[in-house]
Amino acid sequence: MASHLVVRACPPFRVPGLPGDAGAVDVTSLTGSAAATAAGPSGLERDARSLLDGAELDRARAMSARTREDFLAGRLAQRRFAAELLGVPASGLTAWYSCPRCGTGEQISHGRPGYLLRGHAAPLLLSLSRASGWTLLAGVVDPERGQRLGIDAEDPARADFDGFDDVVLTGAEQRHLAGLHGTSLLRGRARLWARKEAWLKMLGTGLQTAPDTLDVLGPRVEGHAGLRDLPPAESGLPAELVAAVAVVVLP
Repeated sequence: MASHLVVRACPPFRVPGLPGDAGAVDVTSLTGSAAATAAGPSGLERDARSLLDGAELDRARAMSARTREDFLAGRLAQRRFAAELLGVPASGLTAWYSCPRCGTGEQISHGRPGYLLRGHAAPLLLSLSRASGWTLLAGVVDPERGQRLGIDAEDPARADFDGFDDVVLTGAEQRHLAGLHGTSLLRGRARLWARKEAWLKMLGTGLQTAPDTLDVLGPRVEGHAGLRDLPPAESGLPAELVAAVAVVVLP
């Protein structure tokens, strides 16, 4: 069976129910990834101690309370999402992150996400992004050889600062947004930023690549196809947020 992309949006941890249009969101994600919404922070901490691995918990301990809650909720969402896609218990997975600078293994708690299943790399690509309290997850089961995945969600309000264009956009992208103002400009900036972030996550390099050197206007980036916007109907995010995904096969 050919691999295919699965995307899921998980509502903010602290907000009961579904903000906005519930129809676009897979409601099972509420119990699978935001179970602590009803149980509160104590339930979140309990679930984290039960399901997350040592490196993830160690990283969380160094965070402030609010940041820690968001981090733990996101990691629980990702683990349960991965387990669901693989058809296995979440407790049967071991986090196995990969960072180009720090290496790969259960001692790594950042970088490209992945899991071990029964001691072997799970046949699964994963990517996660957060925006305005929402967690956006993407997964590909049984990926093709050389296939990579990256996803990103952005709040246009975060693109409202002087110097954004010079730091983030190429000359062609700046010309593309010329003449836009207000909400349209912020949304245009956020769309391009989400596309860049998705692409860089797919590559695994992150901001080691200067974003103003990466042009994401066209259907192909650096000679490769596979980058596209994710509309709210597909992402499950509120309409005010923007998202993009990159699914690319690299040699």
